[in-house]
Amino acid sequence: MSRPSLEQFRKQAKDLLKAFKAGDAAAVRRVREHCTRERVTLADAQFVIARERGFDSWPKFLKYLSPDAVWQAAKDAVVRGDDAALEKLLRENEQLFRERDAPPYVPQGPGPHYRNHAREIIAREHYFDSWDAFAAFRKDTPFERAVEAIIHGDAATLRRLLREHPDLVRQRSPRTHHSTLLHYVGANGVEGFRQKTPKNAVEIANILLDAGAEVDAMADMYKGSTTLGLVATSIHPQLAGVQDDLIATLLERGAAIDHPNAAGNRHNAVNGCLANGRDRAAETLARRGATLDLEGAAGIGWLDVVKTFFDDDGSLRPGSTEEQLLSGLQWACEYNHANVVEYLIARGADVAKVHRGQTPLHWAAVSGHADIVRLLLDHGAPKDIRDERYDGTPLQWAEYGAREAEKRDEYEKVIAMLK
Repeated sequence: MSRPSLEQFRKQAKDLLKAFKAGDAAAVRRVREHCTRERVTLADAQFVIARERGFDSWPKFLKYLSPDAVWQAAKDAVVRGDDAALEKLLRENEQLFRERDAPPYVPQGPGPHYRNHAREIIAREHYFDSWDAFAAFRKDTPFERAVEAIIHGDAATLRRLLREHPDLVRQRSPRTHHSTLLHYVGANGVEGFRQKTPKNAVEIANILLDAGAEVDAMADMYKGSTTLGLVATSIHPQLAGVQDDLIATLLERGAAIDHPNAAGNRHNAVNGCLANGRDRAAETLARRGATLDLEGAAGIGWLDVVKTFFDDDGSLRPGSTEEQLLSGLQWACEYNHANVVEYLIARGADVAKVHRGQTPLHWAAVSGHADIVRLLLDHGAPKDIRDERYDGTPLQWAEYGAREAEKRDEYEKVIAMLK
């Protein structure tokens, strides 16, 4: 059963005041336990309701009742592994957890999913296969303290821990991603509440590398990733303004720029960046010498390089594939490279093809690129195809993209064309 809502508590206060004024013995006893004022008001009745529930004031009780307070309490319970507290919150706020998605742990990061029992949720959010595995692990260790120092930019503590425990830099987390300390610099694929990038992340990375961290060690998130791939595809180093510097540091310290699985899921770093919305990082890697295939070149908008993958008759050269062509077309639509889109269409790219679950028009629409939407429609792109994941049309994708867009006028043009 859900706990009473704010409106229900307000009604209880009104009912209490009415009963008190009518001389109801129980109501008088409840009020006089917390209020000795001769003239009792609604505010006094609200105070009584709050005090009966252990709060010093009605405003503090209201704050507790707000969804933000519930979300914060649930997050805190997950982080500290308090299954009893989390189970109580789930039980008392059943409707909230059922009907709404939790806010992310950190800005633009992943959020917890409260769809199971407390112990299952905690184990999953801490990257353990089971509650028993988490319970067996749960303890303060030098490795865990070093992780906290990394994500908070505490260079002094990190240096001290590495001096006291030189083997830390080669240890692996017992969590299912099996990260080294260096992987946590990527703020990606690890515990959601630890996906944080401090402003001194470059200093932190150098401390770990100087202590002997293996720059290209693979961790198990996303079916295998390197720190370079994690850094380049993560939003958090970008938001902290240190992504380019971290990439440069890792490359200077020997990271393989063309590692075939750097970004996980069989993606090299450039294509992994494109798949994760990090087009600027993709171009940074390309400018630093990353090898580009057709997909990558199209995604960063380098038309001169795109042209090198085609023969004079417009056919693909050996080594280039239809898969790369279709993926490149989608990235060019998403990242607003109209000249590349036009070139690929002229070379036979199918604008009606559902590739990886969507059409090129879906990507141009959700990104609000009116010129590319018009170009695709002029070449026969269908408006009515639904994507395979969300079952949405390009129009619905555009409407979704417009909800928090700054360039609202561009989305209005897109929506008008798609209606």
